[in-house]
Amino acid sequence: FGENLFCSSTVEHLNFPFVVHLHRTVEQSAGMEECLKLLKGERDEQRLAGLLLATKFCKGDDHASIQRVYEAVGTRFLDRLLKTGMGVVGVVESSDRDAYLQLSVTVLAAISRVPEIACSKDIVSKIPYILDILKKGSGPSIVDECYEFLFLVATTSEDGLAAFYESGGMNILSSHMSSVPDGSHPLELAMRLLQSMLSKLPLDSLYNAYPYELSLMVATIARQFALLHNALKFEALSLLSTLLSSKYAAPLHDALRSMSNEIWSAYLRVGIGAILQNRVASTEKLQALILADILMSILGEKWLIDQTTLPGERDCLPADRCLLLVLESSRIEVAVLLNELAYLKYEATNTSAEDILLKRRNLSIAFSLIEKIIKLISNVSEDKGSYIDERTIMKVISGLNETIGVVLNFLQDAKEHGQRKGDDLLASVRVVGSYLAESPFSCKEKIQELLEDILLIQGEDEPSPFYSVCFMLPMLCQITMDIEGCRMLVSNNGLNSIADCLVKLIDLNSLSVAEDYGTIFLACDTVMNVLLKKEKIAVQLDASKVVHLLIAFANWTDSISDSSVIMMASTICTLLLDSTSEKALLNHPDFKLNTLSSLARLVTRSLTTYGKDSMSESAESNRDLHDIITAGYTRWADRFPYIKEAVKAEYGG
Repeated sequence: FGENLFCSSTVEHLNFPFVVHLHRTVEQSAGMEECLKLLKGERDEQRLAGLLLATKFCKGDDHASIQRVYEAVGTRFLDRLLKTGMGVVGVVESSDRDAYLQLSVTVLAAISRVPEIACSKDIVSKIPYILDILKKGSGPSIVDECYEFLFLVATTSEDGLAAFYESGGMNILSSHMSSVPDGSHPLELAMRLLQSMLSKLPLDSLYNAYPYELSLMVATIARQFALLHNALKFEALSLLSTLLSSKYAAPLHDALRSMSNEIWSAYLRVGIGAILQNRVASTEKLQALILADILMSILGEKWLIDQTTLPGERDCLPADRCLLLVLESSRIEVAVLLNELAYLKYEATNTSAEDILLKRRNLSIAFSLIEKIIKLISNVSEDKGSYIDERTIMKVISGLNETIGVVLNFLQDAKEHGQRKGDDLLASVRVVGSYLAESPFSCKEKIQELLEDILLIQGEDEPSPFYSVCFMLPMLCQITMDIEGCRMLVSNNGLNSIADCLVKLIDLNSLSVAEDYGTIFLACDTVMNVLLKKEKIAVQLDASKVVHLLIAFANWTDSISDSSVIMMASTICTLLLDSTSEKALLNHPDFKLNTLSSLARLVTRSLTTYGKDSMSESAESNRDLHDIITAGYTRWADRFPYIKEAVKAEYGG
């Protein structure tokens, strides 16, 4: 025979008399040596019978026997067998071709269990053909062997994985996985193959090249995560956690957001709920929490209470089920991790930096979930069409309040040990700030006791306190609307902390292209709330803080045209100028004449902005600020002749 060896008469021998008879005869009278003799035979009928017989002698872990079979039959014969089955060479009937295809793929999968064979050039070269078989569609038994071959060859060597990737393996795998039965062996192999790619391929290239294909895989794996109740469920959890939490996963997240069918996210919610409500290892619970955190980042906090009904189910799960499970699990994690961190930092004799780092990382996940639930409850409380009832909302708030108490105890511990620096402390301030932004008068006594230390907490890489103040600003802005809140802030030296923070915020904004004034306005409002009540409380803002604030506002507003910024900046400067004079400022080493000139322009612009356009909507909203500026200017104008002359020249007053 030539290259087009497998004609229909040979197939008849394979399926019926000659090969079957030869196979039975040898099986009854001989062992491996006779099998190898057949595999080396000159006629293809002998080799085919030898291959059938080899299955009797070669077990999956018998690498030595498999190696001998492979060497005996030869790569050329296996290559022709595969190509004939695929219809690439030879002219055979469809049913005969299927038999050859089944045999060739079975043999290839079997011999690939030997790593030395799997990584050989001849076997790696078969990957494109096996992918083509999957692409064109075949029976379930062939599909199983195809996945077995692809997994073994692609995960054994770098060449194998590269061949799979470069032959369009991602496209075929992503489209084919969804058609494989739930919980089947091929699906398990597909998941492990994907896991191997995530650990060995450059992730930035993978995510950027195949975001859509990865999103299809996520949808398929999510279904397994929800429906299965065996070890594969936990493999799906681990894979989903790895896949979605990568720092390169942004293109995948975008692809998932754009999917028209969001059933995949409902499967994930069901799977996460099942993990959290059952007794599983702490590692699996943490992975489930990571997954929940990522899903809320991708789809928004309301994903946690969505009520999408799964296919085949008549009723949807209660809206609060996953919410309460995630909250309770996060609360437990926070309590346990804070207790362990406090012990490691303040009591343990031998402390591993790696151990502390791991606990801090896990704490950040639990804190992130707590913050997202705080935001969810805040939005839901304002939404009359919400899925969750008042009783559930109160239950969540009670749990959050208790957890914030635990976090404040951790900060109290830090205060008692003189600790003000650490990412775990900063993260604690952030979650406290998030909660108090929604409920500013909660834990009032504890906050009064800890506020000064809270505002002085720094992250590991911060040269001075900044983010801790930013995190507390929403609460401080609200409580300083009342005289008691101002007293609390001032008595804890909070005004100076906010002044430093505001200077840095302005500096950072000056370097940024984006016009984001939200946090600056919170700081300005807080300072303004206090300064407007200076007649009723003893406000002490250091002279150097006043100077640096004036310099920051003067330099910043020179290049800004936004009227709301001009009015707010001028208001703060007007209130600050009440406590000093032009002469005192010019005697300060950091204050220059050009700064005074900028201040004069700022005050003049604020007065003329309102005066020239007092009927506009923006001017109406700035009326209160204009009144403060005008009253302040009247009080101190004689102490600032330079500014007074500038205003007269422009405004005539």
